[in-house]
Amino acid sequence: MEIGKLSNEVLKELVLDKILSTRPEVVLRPGIGEDCSVVDLKDKLCVLSSDPITGAVNHIGRLAVHVSCNDIASSGAEPLGLLVTLLAPPDAEKKDIEKIMEQLCHTANMLNVDIIGGHTEITDAVNRFVICSTCIGKVAAEKLVTSSGATADSFLVLTKYAGLEGTSILAHDLEDKLSDVLGHELLERAKGFINEVSVVKEGLMAANYGVDAMHDVTEGGVLGAVWEMCEASGVGAVIYKDSIPIDDVTLKICNHLKINPLKLISSGSMLIACRKPDGLVALLKEHGINASVIGKTTREKKKILIEDGKAKAITPPTADELYKAIGS
Repeated sequence: MEIGKLSNEVLKELVLDKILSTRPEVVLRPGIGEDCSVVDLKDKLCVLSSDPITGAVNHIGRLAVHVSCNDIASSGAEPLGLLVTLLAPPDAEKKDIEKIMEQLCHTANMLNVDIIGGHTEITDAVNRFVICSTCIGKVAAEKLVTSSGATADSFLVLTKYAGLEGTSILAHDLEDKLSDVLGHELLERAKGFINEVSVVKEGLMAANYGVDAMHDVTEGGVLGAVWEMCEASGVGAVIYKDSIPIDDVTLKICNHLKINPLKLISSGSMLIACRKPDGLVALLKEHGINASVIGKTTREKKKILIEDGKAKAITPPTADELYKAIGS
C-alpha cells in the first residue's frame, strides 16, 4: 500500500463502515472529511481529535501539538488538553526525548493547552520517533462548526498560504539538497514556516464571525481539503488556481522537487466556507492573518479547478506530495 493516509475509498471500506454507532451522546461521528468527533455533555460539547506525526523528523513535538489543536479549532472549539503517545526507536537517546518534550510543553503552553496524559515507550516497532496526540476541546452547541456544513453557493476562503507545513518540513529535512537552490536566507525563511502552522486563532475567530464549515488543510494539501469538505457536505466547487496564495519560496522548492504545492501538506491554512467572505477576510487581515477567496461551492457535485482558463477535475486525495519529495 502507498505511504500516507488511506485513500478515502479504502478508509470507508476497511474502517468507517465497520464502526458501530450506539451511544446517543455522540453527536458527530467519524466520516470522510470530518477530523473531529463530538460528545454532548449537556452544558458543553466535548470535541475530540487524534493525529500522528510520521512525515517529519525535526520539530515533531511542535507539530504534534499544532496538528491536533488545529483539528479542534476547525470545529470552532477551544482546545484545552492533550494526550500524547511518544514511541521512540531503540537508538534514541535521553537528550532526544528531552528535546521533544520541551517542544511539546512549550508549544502547548503557548496555546494555553495542558498535556493531561499519554504514554512514552522505547520500541523496535519504529525506526524513528512517532508521536500520536489526542486533543480535547470544548464549545457551546450553537458555535459548533463541522466540515460537512458547507452549502451550495458558499464562498471558499483560504487562510495564509498553500503548502506551509510541507515547505518547512522539506527545508529542514532536505536542507543539503535545497541549500544551493534557495540560498541561506530563503532556506531559513522556509524553515520558519514552522511558526505559522497553528490555525487556532483563525478557527476561533471564524466560528465567532459565523461560518458554514471549516477544514484545516493537512495531508493532500489545498485540493485535498477542498475535495474532502465538498464530499462531506454533498456539494461541488469551482476553485481558481490563480486565487490560491502560494509563497515564492514554496514555489521554488516544489518546482525543484517536481511536486505540486496544491497537494502538499499545509497545516497552518484553514479552508472556510461562508456566505459573507469580505467581512471575514477583512477581519482576519486586521489580525495579521492573510486570507483569500479561492472559489465557491456549487449545487452540482463536480469539483473543478480552473487553471489557465481550462477546467480540471479535482480528484480524491492520494499520498501527499511530501512523501514523493522525501523519497526522491
